[in-house]
Amino acid sequence: MDPGGQMDMQQLLAAAQQMQDQLMSAQRELADAEVEGTAGGGLVTARVNGQGDLVDLTISPAVIDAGEPAETAETVADLVLAAVRDAYRAAAELQQEKMGPLAAGLGGLGAGGGLPDLPDLPGLPGFPGTGDAPGRPPGIG
Repeated sequence: MDPGGQMDMQQLLAAAQQMQDQLMSAQRELADAEVEGTAGGGLVTARVNGQGDLVDLTISPAVIDAGEPAETAETVADLVLAAVRDAYRAAAELQQEKMGPLAAGLGGLGAGGGLPDLPDLPGLPGFPGTGDAPGRPPGIG
């Protein structure tokens, strides 16, 4: 620090580099992570990666009633939506766990606590600067 108590440019750049490294590491962890959401007592399972991409959807044959195709279709649709929403909620919690501490480290750098003019970060619902609303699939904010 200089005599006025301000960080010098070298310290500022080093701190920015460290934060960038931490951000990259957290993004790699999110890319490798997967979370599950379920509905109907496990009849439908959705798996989402940590970046919010749906990577698998499993529907149990027990949910299919050949005698009631219209009702079955509606039930399956409802269960799929519920399972996917549950998976997105779990992914949002994981993102907050991994990225939240980094966002807190940006406090005071802009009016919203983030970096000014930061472009949207796709796949991070509810994360500051993303434009996505919490609890919704990425891009539907």
